[in-house]
Order: sequence, then C-alpha cells, then structure tokens
Amino acid sequence: MGRDLVKVHIDKVVENMYMLRLDDDEVKYFEALWSIPEGITYNSYILLTDEGAILFDSWKHTYSELFLETLRKVVDLKDIKYIIIHHMEQDHSGSIPKILEVVNDNITVVGHPIVRDLISSFYRVKFSFKAVKDLEGMVVGGKKLRFIYIPWLHWPDTIATYIEDLKALLSCDAFGGYGIPSMPYDDDPQVVERYLPFVRKYVATVVGHYREHIVKNIEKITGLNLEIKMIAPAHGLVWRNNPKIIVDYYYKLGLAEPDMKKIVVVYSSMYGLMEKSIEVIIDELTKKNLNVKVFTFTDKNQAAISDIIGDSIDAYAIILGASTYENELFPQIEYVIKMLVNKVNAEKFVAVVNTFGWGKVSGDYIKSLFDGSRFKIVEVVNIRGTPENKDIEKLRLVVQKLL
Repeated sequence: MGRDLVKVHIDKVVENMYMLRLDDDEVKYFEALWSIPEGITYNSYILLTDEGAILFDSWKHTYSELFLETLRKVVDLKDIKYIIIHHMEQDHSGSIPKILEVVNDNITVVGHPIVRDLISSFYRVKFSFKAVKDLEGMVVGGKKLRFIYIPWLHWPDTIATYIEDLKALLSCDAFGGYGIPSMPYDDDPQVVERYLPFVRKYVATVVGHYREHIVKNIEKITGLNLEIKMIAPAHGLVWRNNPKIIVDYYYKLGLAEPDMKKIVVVYSSMYGLMEKSIEVIIDELTKKNLNVKVFTFTDKNQAAISDIIGDSIDAYAIILGASTYENELFPQIEYVIKMLVNKVNAEKFVAVVNTFGWGKVSGDYIKSLFDGSRFKIVEVVNIRGTPENKDIEKLRLVVQKLL
C-alpha cells in the first residue's frame, strides 16, 4: 500500500545515530478520527554501538516491509540487539512483529512493564523482554541510556530515552506534531513557524484529554537537570537547533494558556438564519481587532473537528452557534461541545446562540453539556428565525460580556 507515494528519508542525526523517517500523506484520519490533510511523519531512530545496534520504535504496520527495506540500508538486521519501545500505539510499534519474525533470536525488546502484555495481545508473537524502571540506566557498547517514565503522553506505557553521550532525548509522541515538514530539523525559523500550528492541533486532539500530564512530565524532565541539546520525537521535526522552543510551546499548550486576542466561532446553519446572527457577532469582534477563527457546518461546508479542537486549546473564548434540529441541538454542534469538554476542558469563556423555528433548545440543557468542565458559560441566547433589532442588541451585548 502506498509504497510509490510515500517518501522515505534516512538521515544521520549525529555520529552513529540515524533517523528513518516516513512521510505519510496517505493517512486521512489519524486514529481513524482526526482529519489531517497535512499528513504526518513516523520517525524511528537507530543507534550503532560496538556491541550492536539499538532500534528506537518503528513505523505503522502498513509500512512494515518498507521499514525493513529502509532499515537494511543502515544496518544488518542481525546486528540489532535491542528494540526500545517508547510507546505501544501501532503507529510506532506496528513494524516490530515483522522485525521479530526475521531476527527474533537476537533481539531483546525493552520497555515499560506494561509493554510485555501489550505486545503479546496486539501481535501474538514470542519475544525476549526487558522491563525497565523509571530512571533506570542501561549501557550498550559504551553508550549510556536512561529511561524516563512520561505516563499519559498519551498512554500509560510511554517512556523517553536520554542518551547521555549525545545529550539527546528521544521522546516518542511527546514534543511531536502533525504535518510533514520540508526538512527534518528545526534549523529554519520559517519551517518551524509553519509547523507549530500542526503541533498545537496534535497536542489538542491526541494528548488533550491528558493535558495536565504535559505540564507534570515537562516539570519532571526539567527537574532531572539533564543537559538536553536535542529532542528527537516520533513525529515531526527533530529539535537540535533550539529544543527550548518545543518544550516551552508544549508547556504553554499543557496549561491551555490563552491568546487574549483569539476567538473561535463555530456554528451550524441549515438555511442561512444562523448566519445572520453570527454576522452580527463577527462584526462586533472585528471592530475590536480580534483574531477570529470561524468554522461552519452548512450545506456547502463541514468543518473538521480536529481543526476546531486544535484552534480552541489556546483561544480566549469560544462562541457556538447552534441551530435547532428536530427540537434538539444540531448534532455536529453537540458533538463539538462533547469534544471540547473531552479534549480542551480549560477555563475559557463560552457563549451559545441557539436559533429555532417551532421549538427552541433550553439554555439549561445546553449548559448541562458543559457540566463538570472548566468552561465558563457566559450566556445562552435563543433567537427565533431572523434576528430582530432587540436580538441584534442582545448579540452585541453577549460579545461585550464575553470580553
């Protein structure tokens, strides 16, 4: 599948360590859920030592044969002594069964204790396994490795590896992002600038539910006082020029720190009536020189939930325009609310506009969808049909209250 369409890169990151990167522009929905037309990369790393090679993670199972073919260009598979599994999700572990099939007798799989059962249940293969403890060290061919538990970024089994000699942190999903950067490293500021919005979207959709663990784990790593000159994630850019950029950005997203000028507007409009109300709101926001991100569900456009969630994590406020559908909230808007609560869940101000014809949705029901979350509901406005002058005044006042 896709062998002729995807791009493969082999790059010597530092002496004796190579990155094997696959640019997957065929995947349309990451985790079969999040729309990513920007694609994604899978980054695997191999460290060559005097006692054999150490492989860090692999590629998605779809590309197992291609992974082995690429790996052989760097090392004889029989020279691989260890496979470090940072995280068992199949976009990283998917090619490992194929490796074990070829050279099972020579390889020891290393990972969090949970990994043993996950490999067995996912792949039904036999393998030699070494469980590592948090902060445990291992020396192979003179290379000193240190394993750091970073749970819930974004599975309980996630670990990172610090290679002392290289002052490199191999971080798996942590510090990664969507997108296929035009170069492997953070050497070009323009490449970094284009890439960071995909990082934000990735953090919100993939790690968002465990957002607080971003902060905890960054503080844990920082507290170890390691000299980190390079961060090599399993997706996206390798940070060797200024790794502080991605650490600080992740920390900021972990806090869901708001951009005070950024407002997200999401609305549904079946026949244009809601648009008349939203136009009033956008006009009011524009007068205040705010950065307004608009997402629509209409007969001509269906916004990507992934983009809505990605833009909401650092927004100051969110305005939802929810049409009434069969006397209930418009389905996509209700789903957006559920995903906001699940993935963002931060102290952000929210206003909801509900338009209706013969039956409105109660404000209490709409508010109940946010129960137990950190969102602050400022106002729910019900408008029947086309907004009248009194409704327009209400909408303008909502914006004032929101800000």
